[in-house]
Amino acid sequence: MNGAQALVRTLVDAGVTTCFSNPGTSEMHFVAALDTVAEMRAVLGLFEGVATGAADGYARMTGRPAATLLHLGPGLGNGMANLHNARRAKTPLVNIVGDHATYHVQYDAQLQSDIETMARNVSRWVRTSRSTGDLPTDATEAVVAALGPPGQVATLILPADVAWTDGAQPAPPLPRQAPAVPVDAVETAAKVLRNGGRTAILLGGSATRDEPLRAAARIAAATGARLLAETFPARLSRGAGVPAVERVVYLGEIAAAQLAELEHVVLVDAKAPVSFFGYPDKPSYLLPPGCEVHQLAGPADDAPAALAALVEALDAGGVEAPVQPAARPQRPTGALTAEAVCKAVGALLPEGAIVSDEANTSGLHLAASTAGAPAHDLLCLTGGAIGQGLPVAVGAAVACPDRPVVALEADGSALYTIQSLWTMAREGLDVTVVIFNNRAYSILRMELDRVGADAAGPKAKAQLDLSGPDIDFVAVARGLGVPAERASSAEEFTTMLERAIAEPGPHLIEAVVPSVL
Repeated sequence: MNGAQALVRTLVDAGVTTCFSNPGTSEMHFVAALDTVAEMRAVLGLFEGVATGAADGYARMTGRPAATLLHLGPGLGNGMANLHNARRAKTPLVNIVGDHATYHVQYDAQLQSDIETMARNVSRWVRTSRSTGDLPTDATEAVVAALGPPGQVATLILPADVAWTDGAQPAPPLPRQAPAVPVDAVETAAKVLRNGGRTAILLGGSATRDEPLRAAARIAAATGARLLAETFPARLSRGAGVPAVERVVYLGEIAAAQLAELEHVVLVDAKAPVSFFGYPDKPSYLLPPGCEVHQLAGPADDAPAALAALVEALDAGGVEAPVQPAARPQRPTGALTAEAVCKAVGALLPEGAIVSDEANTSGLHLAASTAGAPAHDLLCLTGGAIGQGLPVAVGAAVACPDRPVVALEADGSALYTIQSLWTMAREGLDVTVVIFNNRAYSILRMELDRVGADAAGPKAKAQLDLSGPDIDFVAVARGLGVPAERASSAEEFTTMLERAIAEPGPHLIEAVVPSVL
């Protein structure tokens, strides 16, 4: 085998069976090696940010890393925003970045760059393979590093000659470090919760999925604690029959009021909440003065096991965890608004759906509209770098072909990675895309006021305006191979959504709506 063939075989043997790629010249031996390992699925993205975001969505749903294949430093740079989101989601991801042949580096060719320095911005583990013989072992270590705990982006840099040189042998998988159960932290948290007072349990990471969420709900019911989740969970189980959890509000000043009465917060794979940005005369740290923070489980700990142990310590196993009752909004009628779109989603969302939510301001009514819909998973914008929603939907659909995926997408965010539609069409993915087209960066209009920017005139406002010309998402989608329609009323949108969900394959509905803000 050459290095690339041994690398692909090693990845598959370690459980990495999907590669989201956007390759270039230096990666051609890896591309050719894909045909030598039948178990590796290769999915092409037309932009590196599609590949990196799809790998994130895939791992959020499977718990296993996918690989990416990127071309040199510029390719890594193009994929950086969604690698940032993956890092914030604690997603296991193996990033393969091609590099020039080792002997070619001295010539400083046009595409030469410092890939390792770039990669360290989003990767805790970075290595350049220096020899074909070492490459397979480097790959096994990359997989172990990606899996963690905590999950993370691991970047393996692959010089072209290391890939094309013969004489490599696949390496066997390495054992993974088991996450720890923090026994002392369980005892401390139990004591805090027994003592009463105004206490909240704040969930994040792996603690917002079904079983740990139920355990946390039992604890909250047994002790009277509030049950909270971080603002943008990587994956949140919700809907009818699932315990409801209150998410920390995005706007810092409102979140500070939401948390103002707390005396204790127990963190479960989450951080103490802070404002997304610094604002004049507004708090950055959102817990009230004097509120004590207790960490039940950190990123490297087994948060679900810690919650199960806390249930036992509090003798709460027999406590019935309250769950969200089944309830759907009525099918909306009348003018098409963002609220009407959210109600239609709540009225029609199928059992077991995966919702990739990057609706931003247009999604303000989504949580209430879908609270009692059939049980589903919600994937959120973990790192705040827009352009995640469509690629994450691609990855989730590849990971879970038996589950419908609904991508709720703001117009401005969609344009960062609109090439995702082509991958949906090429792979025949069952994704229903809803574009909230309010023809503006509405959230930035809001932020313009919140940061205290004075005297915003026509030049400033034009930077936040997406009209003139209006973007025709129906034409764009059809050009990329996805059937698309534009709705002009709530009734029309609801009919289109019902049809799109019922039919296999990708569909896009453009909803031209007024701005919520």
